Amino acid sequence: MSAAPRIGVLALQGDVREQARALEAAGAETTPVRRPAELDRVDGLVLPGGESTTIIKLARTFELLEPLRKQIATGLPVYGSCAGMILLADRIDPGGSPLTETFGGIDMTVRRNAFGRQVDSFEADVAVEGIADGITAPPVRAVFIRAPWVQDVGPAAQPLGRVSTGPAAGRIVAVRQANLLATSFHPELTGDGRIHAYFCDMVRNVS
Repeated sequence: MSAAPRIGVLALQGDVREQARALEAAGAETTPVRRPAELDRVDGLVLPGGESTTIIKLARTFELLEPLRKQIATGLPVYGSCAGMILLADRIDPGGSPLTETFGGIDMTVRRNAFGRQVDSFEADVAVEGIADGITAPPVRAVFIRAPWVQDVGPAAQPLGRVSTGPAAGRIVAVRQANLLATSFHPELTGDGRIHAYFCDMVRNVS
């Protein structure tokens, strides 16, 4: 694979431009993905923040739902932030949402809007394994906007980061499973490019 992987951003709804800018700053070529043919031409994909129920409905309308599920199942590297994390979850906690359908792929249960409403948005430092441990490298400054958290993970999924302070201390907010990466926060909004660089490396390392 070339040094500049071609990474798509699912461009149905959400912060598509911000994700594209962060990926390009990390050395990737980017392209919007709205149709199955566009999905077939990328080395990796980002599911942006937005409204997860709307993204699922539009994915079905644009005939992307099943092709994307198939690509995830066969190893396409995918990174999801906030709503994208929800969409990569195999299970949704029914107490946090009426959403019953996702793309799936990560063996985890996610609770939507777990940190509260828009007015409850906040920032926090998060140590992310393999990226920023807060000791040898500064923690990631994470922006949480109507963010989910991970209720539990199965044996195939690896928690990478947790909230360290406050009433939600200990909650998982970053996770990886094979070629899938998810965060409940928005690294594309902070100028810290390490999450996107990590994902670009994941894409490059796919055999």
